[in-house]
Amino acid sequence: MSTHTEFELYDEIALKYPQKYKVFLLNDDYTSMEFVIDILMSIFHKSYEDAQKTMLEVHENGKGLCGVYSYEVAETKIMQVKRKAKESSFPLKAMMEKE
Repeated sequence: MSTHTEFELYDEIALKYPQKYKVFLLNDDYTSMEFVIDILMSIFHKSYEDAQKTMLEVHENGKGLCGVYSYEVAETKIMQVKRKAKESSFPLKAMMEKE
């Protein structure tokens, strides 16, 4: 009797995945396109071509998707963007939202 319940509980636990978060860069009027491409390549590990596409998405739509990560990784990437932007005197911001 209890064996059946244990398997059901195991199946229920096995199907739960950690919540994922989308990380976006937000458009502003001051950050250079070259800096955005650099951020996308250095922090989000995009190829130059993918970084260009995402940079244009940010420029044209107000925000661009950089990637989907666990909460901790997303939070770290946002902090890295903030630090690198501040060091370079750009107001570039990143945000995350649940997938």
